[in-house]
Amino acid sequence: MEALIELENVGKSYGSTRALHDVGLEIPPGRIVGLVGPNGAGKSTLLRALTGGITYEGHIRVLGHEPHSGRHKVMAETGVIHDVAVLPPWMKVAHVIDFMQGVQPGFDRGKCMEYLASTSIGQGKKVKQLSKGMKTQLHLALVLATRTRLLILDEPTHGLDILFRKRLYTSVLDDYFDEEKTVLISTHQVEEVEHILSDVIFLREGKVILYRTMDDLRQEFLQVIASREQAENVRALGPLTEHELFGKKVFIMRNADRAVIEPLGEVMNASVADIFVALMGGDA
Repeated sequence: MEALIELENVGKSYGSTRALHDVGLEIPPGRIVGLVGPNGAGKSTLLRALTGGITYEGHIRVLGHEPHSGRHKVMAETGVIHDVAVLPPWMKVAHVIDFMQGVQPGFDRGKCMEYLASTSIGQGKKVKQLSKGMKTQLHLALVLATRTRLLILDEPTHGLDILFRKRLYTSVLDDYFDEEKTVLISTHQVEEVEHILSDVIFLREGKVILYRTMDDLRQEFLQVIASREQAENVRALGPLTEHELFGKKVFIMRNADRAVIEPLGEVMNASVADIFVALMGGDA
């Protein structure tokens, strides 16, 4: 199946600062991909390149198009929700909906209204009068009501309460995602999206240090909780990280033989957040 996103040797510099280094990856349809990295890792630069907002070195194809020269074609089939709202602050909600219906042939007004009916957003309000959560809800309603093949969520829930964050990701799953579409989520709060991800990409200093399916990730990384007496035996196997919890030692292991480590302590799947911390602090 043809990839929706293809990158080959992609790089980007801002003056003497190298934001992306030879990034190469392919994302097929039917995937929910988490893009994870610390501040300055290159996540925003990568998303701007994918949506045609900047020039870059190398080659990118998004939905079959080069995103910078063919930005209008890419954006016609891509929904994007940013942390910073891009909706015109002077427009009323009703006028924003009218505008979307006029410029997006695939916009389903009924679906948009159905989503907004479950919110407290009044159509007579101007965008600038809405809270941050309401702006995100409006933006989400507009995007989910438009027939797109790719959805990019760029820190969409930053600063919002946990109930809204759960509702947003539930809406993405229930109202948008299917095997023909792909969702790319850039987030610092990987714990709350881990359960919906099919794949994860770790960025560090502009480089992809890991790109795995969640199934492969669970095979590759394990967490071991060992007693103090067994800790030295686990250390001898070369764990990525170690910390103490309630008097026991917790280790993150990579490519360890499960049969070897199971006698040494309690073995379980490592969380994406724990794997991320382990790789950010060590040699990836």
